[in-house]
Amino acid sequence: MSRVLIIGAGGVGQVVTHKCAQLPAVFSDITLASRTESRCKAIAAQLQRPIRTAQVDADRVPELVALIREVRPELVINVALPYQDLSIMDACLETGVHYLDTANYEPPDVARFEYKWQWAYQDRFEKAGLMALLGCGFDPGATNGFTAYAARHYFDEIHTLDIIDVNGGDHGYPFATNFNPEINIREVTAECRHWENGEFVTTPAMSLKQSFTCPDDVGTYNIYRLYHEELESLSRHFPSLNKAQFWMSFGDSYLRHLEVLGNVGMTGIEPVVFNGTEIIPIQFLKQLLPDPSTLGARTVGRTCIGCYVTGIKDGQPNSVFVYNIKDHQDCYREVQSQAISYTTGVPAMIGAKLMLEGQWMKPGVWNVEQLDPDPFLADMNRYGLPFQVIENPDFKLV
Repeated sequence: MSRVLIIGAGGVGQVVTHKCAQLPAVFSDITLASRTESRCKAIAAQLQRPIRTAQVDADRVPELVALIREVRPELVINVALPYQDLSIMDACLETGVHYLDTANYEPPDVARFEYKWQWAYQDRFEKAGLMALLGCGFDPGATNGFTAYAARHYFDEIHTLDIIDVNGGDHGYPFATNFNPEINIREVTAECRHWENGEFVTTPAMSLKQSFTCPDDVGTYNIYRLYHEELESLSRHFPSLNKAQFWMSFGDSYLRHLEVLGNVGMTGIEPVVFNGTEIIPIQFLKQLLPDPSTLGARTVGRTCIGCYVTGIKDGQPNSVFVYNIKDHQDCYREVQSQAISYTTGVPAMIGAKLMLEGQWMKPGVWNVEQLDPDPFLADMNRYGLPFQVIENPDFKLV
């Protein structure tokens, strides 16, 4: 039985809190904190058991340290903004508490998705006897686990990896994002990088697309090549990879709106002066768009997210697709959230559970694929994200 502090009360924070609250034998005491405590209280009101709430500015290490010392958790689950990863890691080191997040650090002033800032904490966490688990959402997170699982059970050596993220859901808005608009738009408009022949190759964002038919009648969608952070860690930890790519589906309406917003400067991250006040366009745009945490009730359809892996087994070519399909309305009925938040929040709870149970606990800074994938995927089956494997699928990917 363990005390945890969850920082962040957006859509993912809501799911993590719900799922942790469902396991009182593991998460005996839960505190949910955010810059806006009223959001924490609203989530607490949805639960069947009491939790504590608190207010904290996650940009400010002294505030974080004071809260952690007051709560005395064994683990901090960080589902705040990626800009705040380092301040929360600093606070965990100062207070001697383990750490978990779902997305790598991003500097606020430039769209750079790299692990180097967090990997640099390796020696400090190891010497302190503390664990930091990075990127334990779905992608990254479950996709890293899928890759490790495939490598362990279906291959002697993996050669190619295609991570495919299809959201077949419809929320009814002309334009909205399924997670934090600022993070979402920065991610999809950043230049693309994919791993090929021992190096990253840079291309314009979404300049390559193809059609992909999901299994289980989810549908056929256009998927576009993007850069995603798990490519950095997976190419590092699976050196036999010759090529690794990330693909995400987008509808025509989303792309048209994104193009227009980009053309008029509304997706910019550089400050501009408006009526004598300095504002950042993308942060202003975020205020105009629907809050992703409100989309659950109106989103219908299913997600399909998985890893298509090829390589060699017993001297022969082999391929598998390891994936999960999740229905948006099933998620809403369980935790009042849509599937994008659900698929991110459930792996975070599972990673925290495995750390607290000791199955994944070891000092240092780790990515999901460096740990035993079997208990992680077993818990995905148990707690709402069952995975499936298709051997030698009939895929033709670029």
